[in-house]
Amino acid sequence: VVRANQLILSKIDARNGAIGLVPPELDGAIVSNDFPSFEIRDPGQCDTAFIGWLVRSAPFIELCKAASEGSTNRVRIKEDRFLDQQIALPPLTEQQAFVARLDALAEKTRQVEAHLDAAERDSLRLLVTMTTRCDVDDDKRLAWGWKPGAIGDIAALALSPETVDAERSYPNVGILSYAKGVFGKIPIEGATTSAKTLYRIKSGQFIYSRLFAFEGAYALVPDEFDGYYVSNEFPTFEINDDLATAKFLMTLFMTEADWHEMRASTKGVGDRRLRIQPEHILARPIWLPPPPEVARISALFDQHIALKARLTAIRQANAALLQATLERVFNA
Repeated sequence: VVRANQLILSKIDARNGAIGLVPPELDGAIVSNDFPSFEIRDPGQCDTAFIGWLVRSAPFIELCKAASEGSTNRVRIKEDRFLDQQIALPPLTEQQAFVARLDALAEKTRQVEAHLDAAERDSLRLLVTMTTRCDVDDDKRLAWGWKPGAIGDIAALALSPETVDAERSYPNVGILSYAKGVFGKIPIEGATTSAKTLYRIKSGQFIYSRLFAFEGAYALVPDEFDGYYVSNEFPTFEINDDLATAKFLMTLFMTEADWHEMRASTKGVGDRRLRIQPEHILARPIWLPPPPEVARISALFDQHIALKARLTAIRQANAALLQATLERVFNA
């Protein structure tokens, strides 16, 4: 049993920063003996909150590494060695002053993060509303030139199969969950893979993971992954350019509500076996806007993606500010 404000660490991963204070909401939680916890001996000499900040600093992580031993995959921190490590402990009043300053900075960075999240949510909400016009009734959509249909009216399965050559290496991609895009994976070696057929993907195609569609593994293939390969677990689709765009289609799969809607047609047992087949994608009912509106939605999609990139850069700088301050405080 652990209690609020105890210092707790992972014997295996303390050297990687897995250490901190037990928060109030986890008071009374249960852990195994791989997660030892510690009380502060004398709160009159050592402020618990100060320790909470100290353990997040790079010098303290080095201290944890020094207290660990073992072979490659069995390295664990030794409690007695950990407790023998020396730290610089300023007077209590200085500790409390450090805590006040760091808490204030943390609150400012939290507020910035909250504003960034709100801006991204509002941008996505606007994009989705413009793509579906869910804010108006069907009669108004019809009056504006929108037509009811299905994804199959604008998209078709686009498979480019290639028989695996044992002497070739095939660049490979995966899809991040929560509509966060495509990433490069270790190439598939023809000599070692069990797959007989792989599928070549093209820039701009809509692609998804049958296995992880229920948690938002949908994406557009970016230019840098044109010509890469995937297994049959990653269907791709071409769009009829006279009717819609891949960006319009992607927007229909960018929210959690969209993923839950598709999950209803999932097959399999257990989260790791759930699969959404291409025919379920193509059968999804949609409202198709007139061409000028499709172009407007596509432009709005680009603006949303550009905004997300800017917000990501601000988030990284925001997070780095707090960590940099920690290093200045605890390296002094």
